[in-house]
Amino acid sequence: MKKSMICLLVLLFMLPASGCQSDSGREQMGTIMGGALGGILGSTMGSGHGKTAAIIAGTLGGALLGREMARYMDKSDEAKSQRALEHNRDRQPSSWTNPNTGARFTTTPVSTYQDSYGNNCREYQTDIYVDGRQEVGHGTACRQPDGSWRMVN
Repeated sequence: MKKSMICLLVLLFMLPASGCQSDSGREQMGTIMGGALGGILGSTMGSGHGKTAAIIAGTLGGALLGREMARYMDKSDEAKSQRALEHNRDRQPSSWTNPNTGARFTTTPVSTYQDSYGNNCREYQTDIYVDGRQEVGHGTACRQPDGSWRMVN
């Protein structure tokens, strides 16, 4: 489930900046999104009462992990990830360390293509290092009309 939770972090990176979202608002969003993703993942496991327990466990675990991980990201991390998608060639990583949280990030565009609607899209990988642990997330983002990148999966 941790690998899927890192996708939550990547999703938070790819959402357009809200401009006035506080740190507590980011943690709340991480909690909500992590809980939702954890519940969805839990629903794919087991059957009957086991499935119910997996949904509950996934929701609680996802909410806790989403909140915790959202604490390590800020708007500058989001901007740097967006910049990597906009300017880097395929397989060219961008790395940075957030001086406020100590978290290290690397975003690497993996491939570039146009989707069936003609949008420019990029598959990417984001590595996040927190407290000596590495988490790896993969996703796809497409450029929006305003120039930002939005995660599509």
